[in-house]
Amino acid sequence: MIEIETLFCQIDDFCQAFTPIFESHLLPNKVVKRKRKFKLSLSEVATIVVYFHCSGYRNFKDYYIKYVLKHFQSEFPKLVSYNRFVELIPSALMPLILYLNTRKGEVTGISFIDSTRLPICSNNRATRNKVFEGLANWGKSSIGWFFGFKLHLIINDKGELLSFQVTPGNVDDRVPVKDLVQELFGKLYGDKGYISSPLFDELFDKGIKFITPFRKNMKNRLLPMIDKIMLRKRSLIETVNDQLKNISQVSHSRHRSVVNFMVNIIAGLIAYTHQEKKPSLNFNKEEYTLLPSTLIPW
Repeated sequence: MIEIETLFCQIDDFCQAFTPIFESHLLPNKVVKRKRKFKLSLSEVATIVVYFHCSGYRNFKDYYIKYVLKHFQSEFPKLVSYNRFVELIPSALMPLILYLNTRKGEVTGISFIDSTRLPICSNNRATRNKVFEGLANWGKSSIGWFFGFKLHLIINDKGELLSFQVTPGNVDDRVPVKDLVQELFGKLYGDKGYISSPLFDELFDKGIKFITPFRKNMKNRLLPMIDKIMLRKRSLIETVNDQLKNISQVSHSRHRSVVNFMVNIIAGLIAYTHQEKKPSLNFNKEEYTLLPSTLIPW
């Protein structure tokens, strides 16, 4: 687990550069308002939010009251009450989004894409949910129906995050692909939910070979051995999704704010990027000989 001092230094360095640039692009307000200065700095708020996803706590309130207020008084001498801190969380959304973009991995030419469900409440309470009214929707995954959103991810063969997008639960997995692959090249591997001839042709024109398994009713085509091997390695991104949901906790049903819901996802992704050991492909020598020479990491 990353030390909180190290995490703070990295986030603070980014916020020091981010804040003046961001404020210079704000539109002037004709109505003069008193600007209340926060006791906690932006980088302190962002650090505490991100560190929650590394702490092992399952509930943010318990984490803040039982852990942060008791053990981090020396690191953050101006800590505020839990209710006040919840009011400060939305201010961290924009800097955390931009900071996450600086944490993206290297495009290696081997990428994996998948989506995972983000239910925001139990199915029985879906019709009574008012927080995400007009935003969340019904979706269906391999384990059944859910009400909420989808998190679409692309990672490289080292388990590093390349791009992500959050959509309502009813959005087809193929819809956000074109936005997610803007900076990619090489080969992209997905499951059967991404099968689409028009999408394959469009990505091929951009220099990306989109490889998916075949359905039973499809005409079989010969695949190079390397592609067959890589399709079997696609469980890598499923492992990443599992860690994001069970370790970084990007998914839970206690949200009372749309903005804080997004902060939770972004902070969870940032916490994952700071993991020292990420799930990655461990090729043996025989498998490396099947890789194109431009993709061999030596």
